[in-house]
Amino acid sequence: MGPINTLETSLEKISKDLPQLPKNAKKTIAQIVPWLVLLGAVLSLWAAWAMWDWAHVANTYVNWANQISAAYGGTPIATSRLSAGIWIALAVLLAEAVLMFIAFPALRAFKKSGWNLLFILSLVNIVYGIVMMFTNNYGGIGSLIGSVIGTAIGWYFLFQIREEYLGKKHAAAPEAKK
Repeated sequence: MGPINTLETSLEKISKDLPQLPKNAKKTIAQIVPWLVLLGAVLSLWAAWAMWDWAHVANTYVNWANQISAAYGGTPIATSRLSAGIWIALAVLLAEAVLMFIAFPALRAFKKSGWNLLFILSLVNIVYGIVMMFTNNYGGIGSLIGSVIGTAIGWYFLFQIREEYLGKKHAAAPEAKK
């Protein structure tokens, strides 16, 4: 994970030049983050199911419209909603949910491994934005811009609380190891 460590080090240097949150705010955010991650994992699973269901319902109507068109001698008027973009989105949502579920216990114990998983999740978000930029029906440059802006905001807060996960004992987690 050499390139990821290099990126982390570079972003850490940049984050020190940004406005810093008060120490109490950092601790409070670090205590809330595990629960937000758990909520995010559950919502990601729900979103994946909803997207899968939506695509199948939409396909039902697409097939119906194409059958009516064919019955009257026409050509297909719509294409399947189960495109590569949907499958990629489903895979990313499921992968993110799994990573968040894995990160939750480490974040509760204020372990750097949990923080590292959040950092990797942020990189997955950027890659997803790049991939979705090239999908015909669901992406475009807006997906990439949204991913970059969201990741930049996430990095700001992630690097603000990084010191809480560097192995120091934390008042709210006496079982955390050095």
